[in-house]
Amino acid sequence: MRLGFAGTPEFAAVALRALLAAGHEVELVLTQPDRAAGRGLALRPSPVKQLAQAAGLRLLQPTTLRDAVVQEEIRASRLEALIVAAYGLILPQAILDLPRWGCINIHASLLPRWRGAAPIQRAILAGDHQTGISIMQMDAGLDSGPVLLSAGQTIRNDDTAASLHDRLAEQGAKLVVEVLDRLPLPGWPQPESGITHAAKIGKAEAALDWRLAAAQLALQVRAFNPHPGASCVLNGKVLKVWAARPVVGGGSPGLILGAAQDGLLIACGEGALCVDEVQQAGGRRLSVAEFLNGTAVAAGSRCAVATG
Repeated sequence: MRLGFAGTPEFAAVALRALLAAGHEVELVLTQPDRAAGRGLALRPSPVKQLAQAAGLRLLQPTTLRDAVVQEEIRASRLEALIVAAYGLILPQAILDLPRWGCINIHASLLPRWRGAAPIQRAILAGDHQTGISIMQMDAGLDSGPVLLSAGQTIRNDDTAASLHDRLAEQGAKLVVEVLDRLPLPGWPQPESGITHAAKIGKAEAALDWRLAAAQLALQVRAFNPHPGASCVLNGKVLKVWAARPVVGGGSPGLILGAAQDGLLIACGEGALCVDEVQQAGGRRLSVAEFLNGTAVAAGSRCAVATG
C-alpha cells in the first residue's frame, strides 16, 4: 500500500520499521523539527527521522500542517493512507480528507480511556491493571474517532513507563500492519461513557510529596521512569528516585526511618516508601547500597519535596 507516515519518538519508529518490513511503500514521512537536547543543547533528530534517513525515505519536518505548501506536497504524494503515531502536530481536516483510507492512528490505550498526550504514564499513575492499543480512524476530535482494531495489555506490578512503552510499541506496530491487511474495516464508535484525558506530563508532577500514601508515590516513581523522573530533596540536593516500593511503616511524612543496604526507608502520609535506586545530579543511577557507600544518610533526618 502507498503510505504516508507521521510520527516522532521511538514508539512511532517501531511502527514505521514494521510497515517497511511488511513491504508497504512509504512515500512520505512527517516528523517534528529537530529539538535541542542534552547539556550542550545540540539539535537532535527524532528517532523517526533517523530511521527515515537510513531507509532513504522522503522526509518533511513542518512546524504546522496548516501550511498550504505542505498540504500540497502531501496531496501530490497520492497516499492511500496516512499512519500516525505520537506525531505531536494537529492534523487539520484538509489533511484528514486526503488519503483514500484516511488517517489511521496508533494510540497507546484502550479508547476512550486515556485520550491525549500521555496515556502510558497516566495509566500507571492511576493504578490501572489493564491498558492496550487502539488503532483508530482519525477525525477532527482528540482521539475520538472510530476504533478499527484494539488489543489489551496487562500492566504488571513492576512496570515502568519505559517497559510498558516497549511492549505497547511492538503491539501497536503489529496491529497497524494487520489493519492495513484487512482494509476496509467498519470500525466502531467510541462509547460516551468512560472517557478520560491523559494530559501531558509536567515536571512539577514528578516531585514526591511525602504527605501522600506510599502506594501512590510508588506509582509516581514507575510512571515517571524514564521521564521526567520522580524526585525529592535529600541533604539539600535533588535526588531522582528510579525504583521504590510501598512497605509497612509510619512517621512524620518525609522522615528517614532507616538507611541500609536493602533500601532507604521514608515515612509517608500512609505507610512508608522503600527507595531502591537513585541518582544525584550529574551522576549515574545507583542502587541504594552504592549510594550509601558515598553519602551519609542518618535515620531521623528528613527528605523534602523538590521544587522548581
